[in-house]
Amino acid sequence: MLESDFTLTDVLDRADSLFADREIVSARPDGSRHRYTYGDAADRIARLAGALDDLGVSSDARVGTLARNHHRHFELYFAPACAGRSLHMGNVRLPAADLAATIRDAGDEVLFVDPAFLERVEAVADDLDTVEQYVVLAESVPETTLDPVVAYEDLLAGQSPTYDWPTLDEERECGLCYTTGTTGRPKGVTYTHRALALHTMMNGHVDTYAIGARDTVCPVVPMFHVNAWGFPYAAAFAGADLVLPGAQTDPEPLADLLAGEGVTVAAGVPTVWRRLAAHLDETPAADLDPVERLVVGGASVPASLIRTYDDAHDVTVQQGWGMTETSPLGLLTPLDPEPGDGTPPRTTEGRPVPGISARVVDDDGERVARDGEAMGELQVRGPWVTDGYASRTREVESPLTDDGWLRTGDVATWNADGYVDVVDRTDDLINSGGEWISSIELEDELMAHAGVAEAAIVPVADETWGERPLAVVVPRDGDDPPGTDALDAHLRESFPSWWLPDRYVVRESIPLTTTGKFDKRALRERFEGTDAGGDDASEGDV
Repeated sequence: MLESDFTLTDVLDRADSLFADREIVSARPDGSRHRYTYGDAADRIARLAGALDDLGVSSDARVGTLARNHHRHFELYFAPACAGRSLHMGNVRLPAADLAATIRDAGDEVLFVDPAFLERVEAVADDLDTVEQYVVLAESVPETTLDPVVAYEDLLAGQSPTYDWPTLDEERECGLCYTTGTTGRPKGVTYTHRALALHTMMNGHVDTYAIGARDTVCPVVPMFHVNAWGFPYAAAFAGADLVLPGAQTDPEPLADLLAGEGVTVAAGVPTVWRRLAAHLDETPAADLDPVERLVVGGASVPASLIRTYDDAHDVTVQQGWGMTETSPLGLLTPLDPEPGDGTPPRTTEGRPVPGISARVVDDDGERVARDGEAMGELQVRGPWVTDGYASRTREVESPLTDDGWLRTGDVATWNADGYVDVVDRTDDLINSGGEWISSIELEDELMAHAGVAEAAIVPVADETWGERPLAVVVPRDGDDPPGTDALDAHLRESFPSWWLPDRYVVRESIPLTTTGKFDKRALRERFEGTDAGGDDASEGDV
């Protein structure tokens, strides 16, 4: 067989040579939309690579971005990597100290920044000792204290639309993303060309996202979050039209964007789709006519949300699971069941995607029974699973077992058909009198109650049982929240009485992490030192 490295340059070349006329649409902050093609993008990507050379950026440097989902960020997904450098997708939602720490830890030489995020960068610029150049992702540079600084369009002006792309080893680093879990400092995960190219090919598999040239794809998930789950690469490789929402992610403009651009596949965290469903319910004239499926990751999807999109909008919700450490896709519910398999349990995280192996093991490292009941830690391995964390500034413990599997920290069950159900994070399981309670299962069932918009469960101290569940509830109608008796009665239909929260606290909102998940750490800190029976500092009990 011919030996040939498989890199992101191959993904770019395929988009340019086969699908040059397919469209990339970006929603601008003012509501207008920027349009161009993969052919146009390829020309500008070449110009950007040349500009990086002229800036004197090291041949193996890391280039950082702090940007929303738009065409300029798409160009940055390719130019540094295909020129031999690495793209660090910086998370602008991190606290200032963590943001600066990740940029220093990555060693970014150039930082590309959206105008909306300039103040955040200015506030930490004195701590960014590796950054030698700032680029504002705009046509001109607004007033700023950053120095040296140049506008993106000025950077590209005068550059050649062709570039002599180097021949790259597929094991060369091409990307870097930092974990955004609810515990601990962010940790850097690097990606190789081979890993992301194989991940891209897998995204077109019939039993995964099945992305093809007939599709119009919209990653609502931010492009700083794990390669935007691979959709920008998958769309380019398949020749699908790509729609990038920019800042237009609130329910009303998002609904207009999905319908107006004929989006067939959109991806985001459950929070996005819960709020969109509420908007559609309140706005009968709005519709999702072209949308065929919503890909959901980042947190468990309540069965009630799946039913809402099934019944009210004829849209399939496809749930998956992944981590920064897995590039990210590891598990996914297939679009269609295998013959004789019946209906896939879409409330699970699905089966391992092609290329990923999974196991669920107990505390002794032994595989648990595949009966859908026995719980253990989910562990995975595969060609796009990390083998460790990267850091310039500190030592980070390896996430691998002695025999080379990634320890995910997720507690799961799996059944005879291979469907994995993630029941909780290790940190979020509630140990009540030596028995385990799944916070995720309680949350999902609470959100199935007609009066509950969002719900989060956290453990709180209990003198008798060690820990007991406390529920934080956001009601659909703030003036008429469901009472304790109603919520208890609802939960008793699915769970034993000892699982029921000892207390419900009503809030207008639940804090979110930088990637849109419920921030369990913030809630645990909020109720730390209290017990399930009372909290002197808390108001709003039901």
